Amino acid sequence: MTQQTTDLATFQEAARVVAAVAHRTPVEASTTLERLLGVPVYLKAENLQRTGSFKLRGAYLRMSRLTAEEQARGVVAASAGNHAQGVALAARELGISARIFMPLDAALPKVAATRQYGAEVVLAGQDLSGALDAAAEEVARTGRVLIHPYDHPDIVTGQGTIGLEIVEQVPDVRTVVVPTGGGGMLAGVAAAIHAVDPTIAVVGVQAEAAATYPESLAQGRPVLRADVHTMADGIAVPLPGEVPFGIIAEHVTEVRTVTEEELSRAVLYLVERAKLVVEPSGAAGVAALLGRPEGLEGPVVVILSGGNVDPLVLLRIIRHGMTAAGRYLQMRVIVQDAPGSLAALLRELAASGGNVVSVEHTRTAAGLAVDEVEISVELETKGPEHCASVLDGLRRRGYTILRP
Repeated sequence: MTQQTTDLATFQEAARVVAAVAHRTPVEASTTLERLLGVPVYLKAENLQRTGSFKLRGAYLRMSRLTAEEQARGVVAASAGNHAQGVALAARELGISARIFMPLDAALPKVAATRQYGAEVVLAGQDLSGALDAAAEEVARTGRVLIHPYDHPDIVTGQGTIGLEIVEQVPDVRTVVVPTGGGGMLAGVAAAIHAVDPTIAVVGVQAEAAATYPESLAQGRPVLRADVHTMADGIAVPLPGEVPFGIIAEHVTEVRTVTEEELSRAVLYLVERAKLVVEPSGAAGVAALLGRPEGLEGPVVVILSGGNVDPLVLLRIIRHGMTAAGRYLQMRVIVQDAPGSLAALLRELAASGGNVVSVEHTRTAAGLAVDEVEISVELETKGPEHCASVLDGLRRRGYTILRP
């Protein structure tokens, strides 16, 4: 990116343009995270943005700068969901035709929302890379303008308007934590913040199973990751963008990674404690704080980048988060194949204070004796100590327990 793109005036002008469609999203204090880190922590709620994510900012800025001839040709985009919705709404606001390619397994609510904003949706490719390939073919065939999800100066500048809002809303901020996929938001936020105060630390966060920036930064160039598989589909990007990469290398303090368990715990935390529905990619920053709270100077602002999550997926993630937090116990218990054995086990579990969610009764399985039965039990508990107490109590009463 050029100096003109990264100076303060450029971001201020972008903010003026983006304000025509995007909300100035709220910043909320998190007392729970403050106790954990020992410094003030704030949540920048881009999950409450129009379309449910930050993507509208960059998409609108990019498309508003197209020439009249380019707008007349229409645009094409590829996205797992959030960029698709941002492009669709921006196109509607600007009166531009939009054709958007989404992976075959894209979340149905995201597909439906993209269509409701007025875009034509084409399902193509097994992942974002496949959808991008299909979009590139569409550009070559029709002459439509590609609106890349992260690898364009205007996209990066548009996402950087979040950074300007943060330094205005939390003037004494010392660290900003940013969920990261291709790097458009991380680069834009870092450049915008450093245009105001270059001493503020900016930290990127990637899903461990889709982390491309640590290796790329180590090698000094974008490096393709062949295997990208994470519940955080919004940041499951196999290759960093060329445009954001250089800015991130210059402006970003570090890029941390988080596990799938940490992501699910963060989603659960945000639902329970912050009363916010946030998708796994949007919760990556909070996951980083929960998993490794040390080493961040406060006040800390964490960007919640999106809230578009399929309700059925959310249920699975919350259950996964409860398991990771030690509040959901799964076990297999061996009992004698005799009348009353199952009832006796359930009485023991009731007495322990656990809430039985499901029970499965198996008489034939590898390793079972003729007179034994395997009972698979899922149990809600009050936390890790309660889990240990339940297991210890059953063992003291002679039960054989197997964990999944």
